[in-house]
Amino acid sequence: MRALLLDLDDTLLDYSGGADACWEHACAVAAEVVAPAVLVPALAETRRWFWGDAERHRRERVDMLGAWTRIAAHALERCGCRVDGLAAAIASDFAARRRAVMRLFPDALECLEALRRRGVPLALVTNGDAREQRDKIARHGLAPYFGAILIEGELGVGKPEPVVFLEALSRLGVGEPGPDVWMVGDHLEFDVAGAQRLGLRAAWVDREGLGLPAGTTVRPDRILRALVQLHDREQAGR
Repeated sequence: MRALLLDLDDTLLDYSGGADACWEHACAVAAEVVAPAVLVPALAETRRWFWGDAERHRRERVDMLGAWTRIAAHALERCGCRVDGLAAAIASDFAARRRAVMRLFPDALECLEALRRRGVPLALVTNGDAREQRDKIARHGLAPYFGAILIEGELGVGKPEPVVFLEALSRLGVGEPGPDVWMVGDHLEFDVAGAQRLGLRAAWVDREGLGLPAGTTVRPDRILRALVQLHDREQAGR
C-alpha cells in the first residue's frame, strides 16, 4: 500500500449516531408554540426531503448550521408555525447537542496508530463545512495522524471529483494514482466509485453489515465491517 486516503464522517467518526435524538431534544426549544409530537415527525420528513436532492446536498453541506436552520424553518412551516428566530434557535441547540455526543468509533485510533507504525502515508479526505470539519478534527486529536487533510469547504470542491483525490496524492508526495493507493469510506459514490474511476482501489465501510444496496452498480474492492481489518497488510493489498 503506497498511500491510504480516509473519509471522516461515519468512517472514523460516528457522525450519524444520535442525530435523531438530538433533533428530538432540540424540538423542546419550540415547545411553547408547537408540540414536539408534531414537530419531530415534520423534521424527519423535511430532513429526508432536504438531503434527498443531490444538488441541494452538494450546495448545502458546506454550511451545516445554515442547512440545519433551513431544515428547521421548513419543518416549522409544515406545522403552520412562523416565529422569527425560532428555526435558528432550534438549529443552534441541535448543533450543540451533536457536537457533544459525537465520538470516534472505538477502532479508529487503533487503526490509525497501526497504519502510522507501518509508515503508510495517510490523507484525510472529507466533504462538508470547513469550520465543522476542522472542529471535529481538533476535538478528536486526528491531525497528527495525517500527512494531508483535505476539506471540501476549504478546497472548493468535494468527492467524488477526481481533483480531490489527485490533490491528496500530490500533498502526500506519493506520485500518480494506482492500484496500490486505497480510499476507505462509507459512501459508495463519493468514496468508492469516485476513487475507482481514477484507478485507485476502494474499501467500503459497512459497519452494520447490511451489504450492498439492491440495484447498486458500485463494487468495492473490499468491504470492511471494522477499520481494524486494515491492519492486515496482506489482505489490504489484495
